[in-house]
Amino acid sequence: VTESVPELIELARKFQFEKAIFEGEAIVLRKDGRPLPFQITMRRFGRTQNVKRMQKEIPLFPYFFDLLYLDGDPLFNRPYRERFNLLAKRIPSEYIIPQIVAANEKEARNFLQRSLEAGHEGLMAKGFDSPYISGHRGFYWLKIKPAQSLDLVILAAEWGHGRRKGWLSNLHLGARDSESYNFIMLGKTFKGLTDEMLRWQTERLLKLEIGRDEWTIYVKPELVVEVAFNDLQESPHYPGGLALRFARVKRYREDKSPLEADTIQKIRAIHESRWK
Repeated sequence: VTESVPELIELARKFQFEKAIFEGEAIVLRKDGRPLPFQITMRRFGRTQNVKRMQKEIPLFPYFFDLLYLDGDPLFNRPYRERFNLLAKRIPSEYIIPQIVAANEKEARNFLQRSLEAGHEGLMAKGFDSPYISGHRGFYWLKIKPAQSLDLVILAAEWGHGRRKGWLSNLHLGARDSESYNFIMLGKTFKGLTDEMLRWQTERLLKLEIGRDEWTIYVKPELVVEVAFNDLQESPHYPGGLALRFARVKRYREDKSPLEADTIQKIRAIHESRWK
């Protein structure tokens, strides 16, 4: 993606490195400093035409938060505190991810609240002595972000694979449209389901079947499920134009009817408020 992000390349060449691998992310910020949706950032990557124009319209701003290799010295096994100090000495402070060393829970909660008010998803808590393990956080690094939940209706379910073979697993989730009284799909999830839930939902959903294909059972929209999710994103793949990110099942809501499920209008309002 080098050709697509000239401002990042120009910035990196000013850093005090001969050879280095550092970790960070580039995002698009509004004039007030709040981040714009992830999809807007992704418009920059992979673009090889009109790059200068895109650079002016959607400027990328980088934040760096780890240093993995420095001038011939691999740092993966060095403690995080040491890696971060080496990074902070060589990169201007405005490009270093904001962080605190919290002495108590109240300080951490206040920092989390400031992060959320600034439009970010939450925090990452890191152990000072932690190594860098590629592709794996373990208990060294913990994401701290508030989970939201919605009551949605199951529209279909897909047969599982592996140890879930023979059970209906991946659920198609829909929100109620208060205007048309139809249900609008927002995504799928197989996460959060215990073996007991898999057995129970397979039996129930087969009784509600209205059609099927090779992998999917389509059902009457009668079962309501509480779904936790981390965020909403714009999506051309679903008719409502939105999709749930990191959705997982919390519980079935047998106490609720489909007419009491959350509406697509409410969900759109949640998404819009996120970027105000």
